[in-house]
Amino acid sequence: MSKDYYNILGVSKSASDNEIKKAFRKLAHKYHPDKGGGDEAKFKEINEAYQVLSDKQKRGQYDQLGSTFDQAGGGAGQGFGGFDFSGFSGGGPGGIKFEFGGDGGGGFGDMFGDLFGNRNKEGDGQEKGNDVAVDLNISLEEAAIGIEKEINIYLSSVCSECKGNGAKTGSKTITCKTCHGAGQIKKERRTILGIFAQMEVCQDCQGQGEKPEKNCGKCGGDGKVKENRTIKIKIPAGIADNQTIRLSGQGEVGFRPDSGKSIPGDLYITIYLNQHSLFERRGDDIYYKLEINFSQAALGDKIEVPTLQRKVELKIPSGIQSGKIIKLKNKGLPHLQGRGEGDMFVVVIIKTPEKLSRKQKKIVEELKREGM
Repeated sequence: MSKDYYNILGVSKSASDNEIKKAFRKLAHKYHPDKGGGDEAKFKEINEAYQVLSDKQKRGQYDQLGSTFDQAGGGAGQGFGGFDFSGFSGGGPGGIKFEFGGDGGGGFGDMFGDLFGNRNKEGDGQEKGNDVAVDLNISLEEAAIGIEKEINIYLSSVCSECKGNGAKTGSKTITCKTCHGAGQIKKERRTILGIFAQMEVCQDCQGQGEKPEKNCGKCGGDGKVKENRTIKIKIPAGIADNQTIRLSGQGEVGFRPDSGKSIPGDLYITIYLNQHSLFERRGDDIYYKLEINFSQAALGDKIEVPTLQRKVELKIPSGIQSGKIIKLKNKGLPHLQGRGEGDMFVVVIIKTPEKLSRKQKKIVEELKREGM
């Protein structure tokens, strides 16, 4: 049954590249297998959808083929969805064989490679390790000044025993006997269009073309092991809630990381701001509710109020009304992408006393007679 990639990511068919990326990151954070409550099957499905919709060419093919994207239905000669197969070996269904290269520059080789499970490659042919997504909570005060944090995460790192080459100490590297050094093997799949010959990554050497004569006892020949790693993160002043920081190359290492054919993935840290007991953030501005009594409102006063940096003296003008807002310039958060700071807005709330003493009642009654 075909998959609705837009539905998987929870976006519309008219979604922009940025909307697709945001949806993917949100779902990846939620379902990543390394997180508590993660779902590996769901994560793979999300990643599959993103790999297609984030690529303009693949997305165009998917949109044109519609719900038959993974079934490839269509008539002879013209292939399916209006695409012409004449440039390939053969021309239509019914037992005819189509040849697709494993490392071509896009087109149907890429599209079918994704559907049939090709490994994720960078543009220069390097295999990239898995990206890692983590969440980090900070306080509003920390967001205001910027801070360096340390996080401890469990992920694939270079094996300390073999230094990433996967070989047992003293063992040499030999040409893979399965693929004879090509790093790929040819497999055929029968579909309703006919037989497709697809070049796939050799599972014996994982696409390297060579392998250790004897595998490292610690990593089993992968050159990587799962372990806890402590990483320092610099969080800039003014960072917004739910904003993501990308640390390039700080994700999981790939297969045999010392081979030159593998590069590490990236680390994505999504910052969440803890709810503050005093302040409400709106963009780079903050709001603070100040309760004053009737006499302060009527006569005016000077009151010490907190800010994100330190306490300051606030002048309350006489006759102020409840709900009036007093602005403290540059007492908000710094602008992340430019100079200056936001402002702090003090919302004045006049508190009516619930109980009055006999003396207070007498004074209020006198004010009432005076028309106040």
